[in-house]
Amino acid sequence: MASREKLIEDAIAIWRAGVEAVLPKTLFREHMNLVSDRLQLGEIEYSLKTIGRIVVVGAGKAAASMAIAFQERLPQEFLRSGRVVGWVNVPEGTIPADYSFPVHLHPARPYGRNEPTPQAQAGAQEILRLVSSCRKDDLVVCLLSGGGSALLPLPRKGISLDDKTQVTRMLSAAGATIEELNTVRIALSEIKGGGLARNCKAGRLACLAISDVLGDDLQFIASGPTVAMEGAAHLALEVLRKFAKNRGEVNENIWNLLADDVARDSKKASRMSENRDCQIEHFILANNATAIDAAGIEAVARGYQYLMNAARRSEGDAAELGRELMSRCFEWRSDRSAPNCFISGGEPSVRLIEESSRGLGGRNQQLVLAALEQSMLMKKKRGC
Repeated sequence: MASREKLIEDAIAIWRAGVEAVLPKTLFREHMNLVSDRLQLGEIEYSLKTIGRIVVVGAGKAAASMAIAFQERLPQEFLRSGRVVGWVNVPEGTIPADYSFPVHLHPARPYGRNEPTPQAQAGAQEILRLVSSCRKDDLVVCLLSGGGSALLPLPRKGISLDDKTQVTRMLSAAGATIEELNTVRIALSEIKGGGLARNCKAGRLACLAISDVLGDDLQFIASGPTVAMEGAAHLALEVLRKFAKNRGEVNENIWNLLADDVARDSKKASRMSENRDCQIEHFILANNATAIDAAGIEAVARGYQYLMNAARRSEGDAAELGRELMSRCFEWRSDRSAPNCFISGGEPSVRLIEESSRGLGGRNQQLVLAALEQSMLMKKKRGC
C-alpha cells in the first residue's frame, strides 16, 4: 500500500500530465508545421507564397497563449515582413510583460471575472472590422478557447451589454448548461453564431479551437463565431421560458427581439446564411478527452490501473456528481479487481442560492466539497 504522501504526489503528477497535454505550446508543436513554404495546420495546408497577410483574431482564456504559440511557429522573416496582423481578446494578466509579437493582445476583462465588459465589446467590434477589411488573398486565423463567449460580446441593435449580462447571470444562476447559455448568447449577438464568418472578406478562414464544450459542437465553442446556428431565436426563447421564473427577469427588449426574429423566418434565415466567398476550415486542437488520455498515460507509467470517464454531455448538478464519484470510489476500495485510479473529466452545472448566502468558488469546488462530505459520511457509516 503506497503512503499517503506518495498517493498525493502521484495524483498531482497525473493531473499535471493532463494539463500539459492541452497547453497551447504543446498543441501547436504537435499540429502546426512548416514544410518549405507550406504552412500546415493539422491536415489543412496553406502556401505562404500566395498568402497576402495572415490576420489573427480570436478570444478565450487561453487565447493569449494560443496567439503566442502560433506566432512562435511562423518564420521570423514572415513575422518581420508586416504580413502578420491581428487582434485577440484576452483576460487581463495573461499577456507576458515581454510580449513583442505583431498580433495585438487586448485585455478585455479583469482576471477571474468571466463576464462581458465594454472593453471586450470594443475588442469584438475591432475584430469584426479587421475581418471585414480583409482582401481575397488574406488568410484569417481565428483562435478560440473556453471563455471566448464572454470575451466576444457584440449585442445586436436594440439591446445593450447590460441586457445581455443580466440574462446570462440569470441563466447561470438557474443552472443552465453551457449549450443553453450559448444558444441565448448566439441569438443576441452580431459576432457569435457565424457572425464573424459572415463578415469575413478573406478568401480562407481557419478556425483553431481548444474545446471546452462536451461533444465538441462547433456551434457552442465560444458560441460559434464561425458557425451559423439556424433557428437560434426559437431555441433561445425555449431556454428563457425554461429558466425565467417570471417574464420580468429578462429585459423586455430581449423578449421582443427574439419574438420578432421568430415571426420573420425568411429574414432570420437570410441573416444566418453562410459566406460562400470564404472557404472556412475548422480544427479542434484539443478537448476534454485529450487531457484525460494524457493523464491515463501518466497513471500507467506510475503503475496504476485506471478507469477513464470523458463525459460527452453535461453531467448535471455538481454536488450530486461529487457524491456519486466518491461513492463509486468507496465501492472499489473493497474490490481488489477494481481499478485503483479513476480519471474523470466533464462539466456539471450549479444552481445558485440567494446571493446574500453565496460563498466563493465555482462548479469544481462545489463538486469537491460534496465529494468530501460524502467521504466523511461513508467513513462514519463504516466505522472508519
